[in-house]
Amino acid sequence: MSETPAPPHTTSPRTTPSHTTDVAIIGAGPVGLFAVFACGMLRLQAHVIDVLDVAGGQCSALYPEKPIYDIPGYPSILAQDLVDRLSEQARPFGATFHLGQQVTGLARRSDGRWRLETAAGTVINAGAVIIAAGVGAFGPNRPPLDGLAAYEGRSVFYLVRRRQDFAGRRVVIAGGGDSAVDWALSLAEVAASVQLVHRRPKFRAAPDSVAKLEALAKSGGVELVVPYQLAGLEGADGQLSAVRVADLDGAERRLDADVLLPFYGLATNLGPILGWGLNQERNLIPIDPTTAATNLPGVFAVGDIASYPHKLKLILTGFAEASQAAHAIFPIVRPGEALHFEHSTTKGVPGRAGATPAAP
Repeated sequence: MSETPAPPHTTSPRTTPSHTTDVAIIGAGPVGLFAVFACGMLRLQAHVIDVLDVAGGQCSALYPEKPIYDIPGYPSILAQDLVDRLSEQARPFGATFHLGQQVTGLARRSDGRWRLETAAGTVINAGAVIIAAGVGAFGPNRPPLDGLAAYEGRSVFYLVRRRQDFAGRRVVIAGGGDSAVDWALSLAEVAASVQLVHRRPKFRAAPDSVAKLEALAKSGGVELVVPYQLAGLEGADGQLSAVRVADLDGAERRLDADVLLPFYGLATNLGPILGWGLNQERNLIPIDPTTAATNLPGVFAVGDIASYPHKLKLILTGFAEASQAAHAIFPIVRPGEALHFEHSTTKGVPGRAGATPAAP
């Protein structure tokens, strides 16, 4: 898997400059990255803000080595590889990325433009805003274990960035959903041992994955520790030596372990977005599906956070919404200027062979 190239013009949370741009994009996941491309093709400059310190959203943070099968043109592509390709596609348009920053304020200016402010004090003056925040800010549901914080980031992890980091290690995975089952299957190929702890013998994962897990368990490739739940940690200086588990009667068992991966899902929160005056339905933002427009003039929503009847929550749906939003934004930030739509095969991309130079 390739290493993710850093987005161009990335600012540090330690700096607090003011910026003026055509479009501010909130969220640097796959749909936010494609929005940079969609805007760039219309000669709209973008600034991108994301609370995570890397671009890629959930694809990078939660399942970078998990294959995705429904991206057009790719029969199968790893989530991180998709982020890499989208970053490469966006690169010619020179967007500025403000990573590790959360947008805390969004207010309309007297001139009709929008003022965004981050928790780090960065201020962005934008002609339009695209919210590509996915499910909002997210973090792991942590198991209630004494002393857990001392191990986090050292031998307790809530996501897997590279499975090779666990090669030759004794891994305990806790959970019964897709993440727990998928990583048990994957890490069994490289880890010294994998033990999967779940409070019941039935798993809430894709049937095909569960069938593979059960077959692997029968062959000894994975041990299913059921019905048990986490009870305690043993170790020193942040390094685990064992994980204690207990059954429903309280009887404990000790599992030798170098690493614990608790996969109990995510706690998601729209955070400051809830206070911006946007219409909301069940933590989603209703939009006009033909433009991605919200109820606020000049503010658009795309990707999983956007809602309309019969929407399919797919990455490719978000890509289409990003293109719709970019075209709807053009007359807002370029009033009176005609937009002559051209296919990319005719227009080309700046800096690429065969590209038609953009008008000044």
